[in-house]
Formats: sequence, structure tokens, C-alpha cells
Amino acid sequence: MRIFVSGATGFVGGHLCRELLARGHDLRILVHSRRGAAEGVEQFQGDVTDAASCLEGAKGCDAVINLVGIIREFPGRGVTYSRLHLQGTANMVAAARENGISRYLQMSALGSRPGAASAYHRSKFAAEELLRGSGLEWTIFRPSIVFGPKDDFVNKLAGYIRSYPAVPVIGDGLYRLQPIAADDVARCFAMALEMPATVGQTYELCGPQRLTYNELLDTIGLALGRKRVVKLPNPLALMKVVVPLLDRLPFFPITRDQMTMLVEENICDGGWRQTFGFEPVGFGEGIGGYLKG
Repeated sequence: MRIFVSGATGFVGGHLCRELLARGHDLRILVHSRRGAAEGVEQFQGDVTDAASCLEGAKGCDAVINLVGIIREFPGRGVTYSRLHLQGTANMVAAARENGISRYLQMSALGSRPGAASAYHRSKFAAEELLRGSGLEWTIFRPSIVFGPKDDFVNKLAGYIRSYPAVPVIGDGLYRLQPIAADDVARCFAMALEMPATVGQTYELCGPQRLTYNELLDTIGLALGRKRVVKLPNPLALMKVVVPLLDRLPFFPITRDQMTMLVEENICDGGWRQTFGFEPVGFGEGIGGYLKG
């Protein structure tokens, strides 16, 4: 297949491109600026928020994959959930339809639902709804926190553990997460292209272990060779006052949305494994391959 991919230069995109190339697919990826590319990868300069570049980029392709997503808004730069998640998805859907491409895969996020507490999850669900009404042969994936060598979340926490005597924790740290490896997410996307049964389905992707936030910090600490990670709890009630006052500052490490998503938990039942038929990499094993003490 020749596959048109938006978000290919991002963290998950890099893993997905490698997986698709290994399976013999040709790729056309949407990029802001051209650079050196692997064999089998054609770069098309454009932007997911520009309908014309999406339409032109998808010409001659057999499938479309949209990975674009942001975890934090910067309205002054035009970086908003509405533009990237909704307008971007609408443009990619239109590009597929107008080019006669029926197969479409979309990366959403675990926790996306109508009436979600976070604007991030609400926007991701709204983008899903665009697909459900598109008439395309769509498949939606909702990953939990994704980890891998170039991830932001685990590497950021590892940096805190390396640099400071104690790591701040929002609330009691007992809320649970179920991280999944980027290679496993990429494998599911690639397999779905070859599995007609996945058309019209939404899959929640999570790893094999449910870890409290405190346990996750301890697991990262072990990968770094630390026997103990000292945690500094910050009362949730206080954080709900402080974070909204500071999250407009680009350097502040967390936003209201991110705090809301963190403490509401991010877990799933793992039912996706019945469809795709493989066991995901465990969190400790996975991060041990790229975190150094």
C-alpha cells in the first residue's frame, strides 16, 4: 500500500513509519519542511490544518493515517485542540473522501468520551465523531500513555528523579496508569490495515500492568538504578487552585487539563489483545531498554 500519514514526524509516528516500512508499505508523510528521509518515504510539504495540502498529499494513496495530536494548547501561536484535533481531522477525512480512499486510521486517546472533564478528551472524541459520520472504512485507536526512547512523559519524570532529591506528586499518587510501548501501538496500526474485521471499530490500547503513579515513579527509579524515589505529595485541593493560575505560562510543567487527566486514571481492560493476538511489552522491561542510570 501507499499510505498518507500526518503526524509521522512525531514520537509515535517514528515508530509507526518503521513498522509500516518493515511490512513493505510505501509512505507519503505530511511535513512542515523537507529533510532527509528513509527509503520508501516520500515527503509532502504542508500542514494538517491546511485542507489543500492534505487533499494534494493524499492523491494516489491507498490509505490515510492521522496521528496528529497536541497535549497542550498555545492559543497565541494558533496551537489549539480545535485547530489540530478537529480541523485537522476534518481536513484529513475530506482528503480521503475526495481522493476515493476508503481506509482511514485515527489515533485518539484513552479517556476520550462525550462530557469528559478535560477539553483534550472532549476534542479527541469530537474528532472521532467526525470519522463515525464520514462513510469511510475507519478504525480508531485510543492509547494510554505511550512510552519509548523519545517519549516526553517517562523521560521527563526520569529527569526529575535524576536531578532532584524528591519528586513532586499531585495528591496521593494512588491513581492508576497503564502505559503501552510505542512499538506495540505501531504494530496495532499496521496490523489493522491487513485486518478487515477492524473496520468500524474503536480499540483502547493499554499495557499489561496497572500502576499507581507512585509505583510508576518507583519503576522508573529502578530502571535508573535508584533503590528509592522520595516523593513530595502536594494536596490536590491546593493544586486545583495553583495550577489554573500558572498554566498559561509556557514554562509551567503541567496544565489543568493534564492534571485532570492524570488523577482521573488512565486504564483499560486490555481487550484489544484478543483482536491483535500479541502480548504487549511490560513497562519496567520496556523503559529498562532506554533509561540509563
